Amino acid sequence: MSNVLVIGASRGLGASLVKAYATGSGNQVFATIRSTVPSESTSNVTYCSGIDVSTESAGPDLVSCVSKSVSTFDVVIITAGYFGAESFDEPSWEKEVKMYTISSIAPIFLVHHLVKAGLVKKGGKIILVTSESGSITLRHESEGGGNYGHHASKSALNMVGKLLSLDLKEKDIAVGMVHPGFMRTEMTKNVGFDQFWDSGHAVVPDEAAKSLIEFIDQFNINMSGQYWAPRGPKQVILIWTITLFTNTWFRDIGTAEAVLGKDLSTPLKLPW
Repeated sequence: MSNVLVIGASRGLGASLVKAYATGSGNQVFATIRSTVPSESTSNVTYCSGIDVSTESAGPDLVSCVSKSVSTFDVVIITAGYFGAESFDEPSWEKEVKMYTISSIAPIFLVHHLVKAGLVKKGGKIILVTSESGSITLRHESEGGGNYGHHASKSALNMVGKLLSLDLKEKDIAVGMVHPGFMRTEMTKNVGFDQFWDSGHAVVPDEAAKSLIEFIDQFNINMSGQYWAPRGPKQVILIWTITLFTNTWFRDIGTAEAVLGKDLSTPLKLPW
């Protein structure tokens, strides 16, 4: 039984995390959304609507909403994000400012306000949903350049998470950064990545949420400040034939083997 806060639950992974945690026995789930409360919400889910993490008031507004109904959270997941496509020929100042603000500035202030209000329990976990795209080591010429704000804002988020882990260690609050996997979401579709969904075997958010929750259950203070891919470098799909099941592997982190070598573990601790 846990009190869980999901920040960025309007759609995609965030919405799937809320749904999955809400089915857990005794869990109380709190979720931030930008607009109206979903019609399918259940009694053990409390929504804080109108929370825009790109604004400075998001932290105080969130504390005001959740403190009415909960004493402390066991798990806080920040999954709010924005991806604006760019290229070297067409960089975008506006998109980059928005990506940095949402991905790597907002989490500092959200965590600050929650912790200062005493809303994250001793022994609690804060999970920052980042991406393997934030790993400098994993960048490879096979994937090329571009999308500067997306990659760099995730790298900045990883640094934010590492620093938060140092600040919160004495409070026994663990901070982790996670790459949830390549997903079939509106965000990836809006930047044209849906053309890679099939070849990259992108998963639906419900599947990514399941593996992320399993990882969070095992995450602890000894792993604080680390950067992980719960689904590993690849995903395995069991294919049934007439005589047996066979394992077929598909890439999730496209450059993992080229950069890190073969026989990588799952979950995979990612390099900065």
